[in-house]
Amino acid sequence: MKKILALLAGLSLLATTAMAGEYPDISITDLKAAVAAKNATVIDVNGSKSYRAGHIPGALDYSDVKGDLAKSLPADKSALVVAYCGGPKCMAYKKAAQAAKELGYTNVKHLSAGISGWKEAGEQVESAN
Repeated sequence: MKKILALLAGLSLLATTAMAGEYPDISITDLKAAVAAKNATVIDVNGSKSYRAGHIPGALDYSDVKGDLAKSLPADKSALVVAYCGGPKCMAYKKAAQAAKELGYTNVKHLSAGISGWKEAGEQVESAN
């Protein structure tokens, strides 16, 4: 019985690890450079109220674009698409990342630091009306 429980625990850990790596993480430094070079489409998945209060410059409000995300993403399916939400423990980003992946995008990443990490790093945010 102990061996079965140990096996199940190991499989559970493996599944969790696989899910965590589903979308590679991008650092704040790398994302900042990609945004400055206009080489990334960034998607904020924090909800419209949070988006209006402050988001990564140029980011899309997922709440506004999710109905027709394809119109907001670049034609090049290998272009960098980065989704983020509140911070390291937030998993809401997966909605946008999965939607981009389903549209055929192959370079989808996750800013695990989220908007909280972006602000803590002293990076600029944009607000919307």
